[in-house]
Amino acid sequence: MMKLITRCALLTAALFAAACAQLPTGEQAASTQTQPPAADPIAAMAVPSPAPAPEVLTPPAAVKAPPRDVWERVRSGYTMKPMDNDLVRQWENFYSAKPEYFARMVDRSSHYLFHIIEEIERRRMPAEIALLPMIESAYNPQAYSKAHASGLWQFIPSTGKHYGLRQNWWYDGRRDVIAATGAALDYLEKLYAQFGDWELALASYNWGEGAVARAVARNQAKGLPADYASLTMPAETRNYLPKLIAVKNIIADPARFGVKLASVPNQPYFEVVTVKRHIDVKLAAKFAELPLEEFKFLNPAHNKQVIKAGGSETIVLPRNKVAVFNANLENHDKPLVSWQAHTVKPGEKPEKIAAKYGMSVAELNQVNGIGGKNKMRTGQPLLVQATAGTTPNLPDLPATPVSLPKAYKAARSKNAKVAAKPGAKPVAKSAVAKRAPAKPPKAVAKAPATATKKPGTVVATQSRP
Repeated sequence: MMKLITRCALLTAALFAAACAQLPTGEQAASTQTQPPAADPIAAMAVPSPAPAPEVLTPPAAVKAPPRDVWERVRSGYTMKPMDNDLVRQWENFYSAKPEYFARMVDRSSHYLFHIIEEIERRRMPAEIALLPMIESAYNPQAYSKAHASGLWQFIPSTGKHYGLRQNWWYDGRRDVIAATGAALDYLEKLYAQFGDWELALASYNWGEGAVARAVARNQAKGLPADYASLTMPAETRNYLPKLIAVKNIIADPARFGVKLASVPNQPYFEVVTVKRHIDVKLAAKFAELPLEEFKFLNPAHNKQVIKAGGSETIVLPRNKVAVFNANLENHDKPLVSWQAHTVKPGEKPEKIAAKYGMSVAELNQVNGIGGKNKMRTGQPLLVQATAGTTPNLPDLPATPVSLPKAYKAARSKNAKVAAKPGAKPVAKSAVAKRAPAKPPKAVAKAPATATKKPGTVVATQSRP
């Protein structure tokens, strides 16, 4: 009996222990008590979830197509203040009355205008400056003045050298469109930084910054306005800015002036090619499949019959002629040079020199520009035919020295005394020479300048139609 009671007690204790093991702990119990009741699926179906808001697609910002014509870029970049006076109107009439002359300027500009407007926009300068070569040289890179100013931007030798334009017997950087454009824009930026006014900067480009600074100082000393219109200046400088504004107005609205403005594509016209070997200009033109005169027009800096490479000389070619030039050059297995230099010795006669190099005297004179006042002289380098089977003599030679003509100096002195004032009539010819840079007097007031400043200078000379 006792055994039975003991077994029942043990069984009861075991069952009680098992039941306790199934009960939740304190944390579990609390968790269980806080859990919400299971959701009713029928109720969930009765209240649908709100639909997501539709995604609003923002259309991309319209991308403005680039101008198809460079003239559009020029017009949109005009920032100089308007000028409306009799001189401007007279020069508008002058250019619009010569449509063939104006068309020639536009045609010449088409080779270089894209490069120039690119540089001007990069420097954030007024686009009117892209038209300045029309006033300086009629956009002719081969232009040469009585004052020995040369190229699109009309540098004289001394200032060209001073501001980095390399010049020697074989090459003249003043006629290198890329190099001269950089130097001209450097100088104009310098002038703007000096005067804080684009009108005075352009007057200085024509007359010289020293002359303009003195004129400004004179007016300031008298209590007078010192802007472009108020200064006393030579006739050429008085007409210089009105000419530019007249051309600007014609480009802005050619139909108003009865001018047909040829389109200039908004794309590069040329590419720069490095030439590592000496080569005849005529042969280079042949390799590029260009007429000789067109090649010379694009490369007027190489002013002899030979491009003296010097290791890394450059030429300019239309973009569609670069590949054929390189291919023809690579496939050419004959001499590239047929000319060389000869320095005249004391007592040496033209007949002897011509005979030595298998040339006629007439050919020797023609190649070297000898005749009339240009006489052959001792020590003068001449271009002669290269001797077959020998290395051409192509030494480094300095540029031929030049001096300002006496008549030009006298005319400059006269114009410095007899100056034009506002309202003067335009002059078709003027003998005002461009002056060397000079430091402005301390009395010159400077207006705030925002353009990028770079040192440089250029000397300009008025072109003639």
